[in-house]
Parts: sequence; C-alpha cells; structure tokens
Amino acid sequence: MGASRPHVPVIVFAALVAMFSLVPLGFIGWVTYDVGWETVKTLVFRPRVGELILGTLYLELLTIPLSIAVAVGLAWLTERTDIPGARLWAWLAITPLAVPAFVHSYAWVSLVPGMRGLSGGVFVAVLAYFPFLYLPVAAALRRLDPAVEDAAASLGLAPVAVFFRVVLPQLRLAICGGSLLIGLHLLSEYGLFAMIRFDTLATAIVDQFQSSYNSPAASMIGGVLVTCCLFLLGLEVLLRGNERYARIGAGAARPANLQRLGRFALPVLLLPATLAVLTLGVPLLTLGRWLWLGGAAIWDNEVTGAVGQTIVLALAGGILATMTAAPMAWLSVRAPGRLQRFLEACHYYVGSLPGVVVALALVSVTVRFLLPLYQTFALLLAGYVLLFLPRAMVGLRASIAQAPVELERAAVALGRTPGQAVRQITLRLAAPGAAASVALVSLGITNELTATLMLAPTGVDTLATRFWALTSEIDYVAAAPYAVMMVVLSLPLTLFLHAQSKRTAGQ
Repeated sequence: MGASRPHVPVIVFAALVAMFSLVPLGFIGWVTYDVGWETVKTLVFRPRVGELILGTLYLELLTIPLSIAVAVGLAWLTERTDIPGARLWAWLAITPLAVPAFVHSYAWVSLVPGMRGLSGGVFVAVLAYFPFLYLPVAAALRRLDPAVEDAAASLGLAPVAVFFRVVLPQLRLAICGGSLLIGLHLLSEYGLFAMIRFDTLATAIVDQFQSSYNSPAASMIGGVLVTCCLFLLGLEVLLRGNERYARIGAGAARPANLQRLGRFALPVLLLPATLAVLTLGVPLLTLGRWLWLGGAAIWDNEVTGAVGQTIVLALAGGILATMTAAPMAWLSVRAPGRLQRFLEACHYYVGSLPGVVVALALVSVTVRFLLPLYQTFALLLAGYVLLFLPRAMVGLRASIAQAPVELERAAVALGRTPGQAVRQITLRLAAPGAAASVALVSLGITNELTATLMLAPTGVDTLATRFWALTSEIDYVAAAPYAVMMVVLSLPLTLFLHAQSKRTAGQ
C-alpha cells in the first residue's frame, strides 16, 4: 500500500473531526481574547489556581500507578493462573464500570462520612476507574504468544524476570492507552470529587459556572485543564513508542500454560474478593438501603421514561462516536506522522474537559451561528461524540494495532483496492475492538451528567440527570431507582465488553 494517496480521504475525514473537536478550545480562546491579557493574568496566575493544579497533579500521580498495579495484578491472576473461579473474578473485575463514579463516591461517603480530601478521592477513583486498565491488559495477555516467554525461560530467566522483561513490555500499548483514559477521566470528573469534597480544576470550573453563567474565570481554568491534557498526551506518546505488537509466523499462538498457585491459591483470592466487596458490595448495600426505605412507591412512570431515553441516547451516541473515531484510530497505527499525531491529540484533548465546558462551547456556537440546532438531539449527540472520542479511540487503536498490515498488503496484491482491503480485512479483525468501543461509550453516556443537563432538549431526562437532581434536593430515597437502573443498564454492557475481549483472543 506504499503510496500515501490512499490515506488522503481518511486524513481529510480525521481532520474534519479534529476541527470539530477544537470547538471547545476555540471557545476558551475567544473568551481569552475577549477579556484581555491583563484579566487573563489576574485569573490564571494566582495562588488558588496553583493549589488546584497541585491537587490535580497529586491525584494523577497517585491514582494512575495504583490503578496499573491493581489492574495488571488482577489481569495476571485471572488470565495466567489457575486461581479458583477465574471467570467469575474476571467478570467482577469489569462490573465497577456499571456503577457511575458519583454513585461510588456517595456510597462511600454514606458509609464513611469522614472520607474527604485527596486520600478519599484517590481511593474512590481507583475503585471506579481501574477496569479501564484491566480490560485492555487482560485482552492483551490473552493474545500474547507464550513461545516468547518459553524462550526467555529457557535462557535461564526466573518467572518474575520473564514477567518484567518479556511480558510487561508487550503490555505497554494496553497500559498506556488505559492509563491515558484514566488520566483524562481524572481531569474531567466532577461528581465524584464534588461529593468527596476534594477540589480539582474540574470542580472549580463547574463551581465558577454555577456562580456565573458566563464566567471568564471558569474559561481560563478550562484553558489550564487543556494544557494538562496536552501534557498527558505527549507523555503517553513518548511512553508507548512505535514497537510492533502483531504476531507474524506460521500457525497460531498456542494458549499460555496457567501458572499453578498451589498453597498460595487461597491467600491470593483475597485480592479479587476484596476488590469485589469494595467496588460492588458497598454501592449495592447503599442502594439497597435506599430502596428498602422507599418501598414500591418510589418506582413511577418517570423512572420508565428516563430508562427509555437513556437507552436511545447511549446506543446512538456509542455507534456515532465509534464511527467518528475509526479513521483516526486507523491512521495512528497505519500511517503515523507529525500531522497524524496532531490530529490524534485533537481527538484526545477534549476528553479532559468537563462536560460543562464542552456544553457551553456548543451552546455558544449554536446560539450565535446555528440557532435551529439549539436544544436538539443532534446537538446532544454531538456533545457525546466530543466527550467520548478518547474512549472510542483506545479500543479501536489497540485492535487495529494487532491486525497485521501485511494482510492488507496481500489483499491489495490480490486485486483489492486499499479501501476494500481495509474494510474487508482490518475492520473485520478489529470488529471486537469496535464493539468494545461502542459499549465503552454507551457506558459513559448512561452515566454522563453535566453535559446532558445543559444540552438535552426540554423534557428529556436521563437516569443520571434525574438521580443528580434528586440527590441535590437531599431526596436520596427517591433517587435510588434511577441509580439502580443505571447499574442494571450498564451490567449487560460490561458483560458484552468481557465477552468481546475474550473473542479477541479467540476464546
């Protein structure tokens, strides 16, 4: 496929998406120009912003390494050892995705009222977000060729050395992608940290907008948040490298031999069992108490309406975001370059912005230039695409990276056009990753809060917005059905994610 010509249509489409993703950044830039440099210096270069940056930095530096340790350790146990009930623990490892982050936070605050600040924020964030790392790491472990590990062991390396020198480097792409996703979530999360009473750049932005709808201070903090995101993107590019991850050779990789735990099996069970209790037991216990106090009276027609609207928005947004991200995901693997890196950064940076910033940017643009789109489903779906492009990119990019480019070239040599080769070969091989991306985005939309509050047409209430409205009124009993239904809708998606990750490995 040697010439760059076949890449041009894909680059054009990716560039159009990148331009659209720059709308929030353009909004911040316009506000910056409008208020003037002197006002910018006053609003940005002040002690309070420094405290917020430091708090957000501590949050990232503590949460991401802890999440990596938990996810990699759990993935190794469930995929490469004979731990009892491996399938059950693997499924329970991803089910925390079914519980919204702000529900995790409220459950723990209800159980431990004194849980506040950085330590509480890191604890809840690890529980809520480590599945974003577990999923790609577990999938990567299933697809690794154990012959490489056998060769390393035959050269005299101990099992621990084989893991750190052979296995862990091959997990780099999965770890970097999942870590980036968690880092972006930490930058943009509002509900979790608002309930835990830990101030971050995101919570400060929302507080500013709540006090003043057109707040230059909030926009300036949004600019700082974008800078943090660009730093994360650059760091992820440096760490992931350009190594090849697809296997080429005769036959297929055999399944890995499971490590026998022996007398350590029962003690090792403490890790997945403790995680299951912390991530699922506590939220379900809290929600069960709310439902018990409310009885049957709290289940009304409003709950049914919110369920239907949430399902429609989640499926439509998931499919649209994945289709939108596909060209860039293909380019980032098949045709890396300076332009492609820039376009990829445009796809990713918007994921670090709080939904309220993205929503206000879209509202400002539509009110000024596209008024008929204001408060429509189209605008709401556009907001979802912007917010969840990073989720769609991670799954697609990892799957495309493991589809050998030589198969595309062979298809072209047999008479297929480059476009046909991509559609008939690469996209089919990457289908499990695409399905996982749809599920991940749908999960995010099911639990999305701030952007939905601002962009949804009149009369549209999702489960998340109804739950937040009722908890804001301190009516936790009435809010319980909405939280429960968010979990119920999300559980099939988590099961689907797990099934697709196993299909990727041919299991």
